[in-house]
Amino acid sequence: MLKIAKPEFESRGQISAVSIDRRNLLATSLALTLLPAMTLTAASPVNASAPQLGGWQPKFYRFKLGGFEITTISDSEAFIDGPFPIIGQNASESDVRGLMRDNLLPETRYQPGFSPTLVNTGKEIVLFDTGNGESGFIPRPNGGWLAAQLGPAGFKPEDIDIVVLSHGHPDHVAGIIERGKPLFPNARYVISGIEHDYWSPEGKFTGDVEKLASVYRANTKPVIAKFSFIKPGDDVVTGIRAIEAYGHTPGHLAFNIESQGKSILFWGDCAHHQVASLAHPEWHCIFDIDKPKGVETRRRVYDMTATDRMPVIGYHMPFPSIGYVERNGPGSYRWLPHSYQLNL
Repeated sequence: MLKIAKPEFESRGQISAVSIDRRNLLATSLALTLLPAMTLTAASPVNASAPQLGGWQPKFYRFKLGGFEITTISDSEAFIDGPFPIIGQNASESDVRGLMRDNLLPETRYQPGFSPTLVNTGKEIVLFDTGNGESGFIPRPNGGWLAAQLGPAGFKPEDIDIVVLSHGHPDHVAGIIERGKPLFPNARYVISGIEHDYWSPEGKFTGDVEKLASVYRANTKPVIAKFSFIKPGDDVVTGIRAIEAYGHTPGHLAFNIESQGKSILFWGDCAHHQVASLAHPEWHCIFDIDKPKGVETRRRVYDMTATDRMPVIGYHMPFPSIGYVERNGPGSYRWLPHSYQLNL
C-alpha cells in the first residue's frame, strides 16, 4: 500500500503547538505557585512596626599575637567635650575645630576609648590598667565597666596574675578597688617607681592635682604590699618590657609586648585623640604634667611605630583601640584603625 506522508508544515505545526501548550502550562503553574505569596504581600501592612533596639558597640575584642592572646575591654562609651582644650591647649580653638571639620568629626564632642587590656601569655594573665572604677574620670553608669565586662570577655577577677599600671591617673587606677575591696585578689601590681613616688605622698598637692593623687592613694594603699616598682627596660614577664614614655606623667610607661617574633606596643596615654594628637603632636594635652616632655615623647613614639610599622594599643583611641601609625607630612602622623591585619 502506498503511504502518503503528512505535509512537513503540519508536523512542524503540531510540534509548535505542543511547545506553546507546555509554556502556557509552566506559566500557569508558576502563577498559581506565586499567588498565595503575592496575596499575602498585598494584605500585609505597608509600614510594619518593630521596637527599636538602641545603639550598641562591642565591649571586648580579642586577637592572637604569636603565642599570646590579647583582649581589649571597653571601660566606657561616654562622649565628652573636646577635643579642645584637652588637646591643643597651646593652639587656637578655631584651629582644633577646623581640624575636626576637615576630618568629618564633630567639632565640640568626642568619644575617647578607655581600654584596659589583658594579655594571656599562656603562663600568666597580665592586665594593663584598671579603668575608671568607682572614682575615675567617667563615673558610673557611663564608665567603670571593667569589673562587669570581665565575665562576658571570659575572665574572672581572680584569674588576673599581674596588674600593670601605665601611670597614676584615676581612669587607669580607680578600678583596683571595688566596693571597698581589691577587685583582683590574686594579683601583684607593677608601676614605675618614679610614678609611685610622685603620686603617693600625703600633703604634697593641693587643688585639682590633689584630687587626682587622692584617688591614686585610695586605690593603691590597700594593696601596696603587693606592688613592685620598675623602670624603663625592665621586664614585667618574659615578652613584656617597659619603655620610657615620660611627660604625660613623670613616670608614664609604654610597654612592648612580643611573642614569637611579633610585637605590639601598649602606649598608654601617648595620644588622647585619634586625629588631633597625631596630626599635631606639638599640641599640648591639658593633662600632661610636663608638656614639653609630652611633645617630645609623642614625636619619638609616633616616629618609632610608623618606621617599624608596629601595631599599637592606644588606651584612648576609639574602641577596640588598636591600630597603626603612618606619617602624614613633616612632623605629622595619622592613626589607621585595625581592620583584619591581626586576625590572620
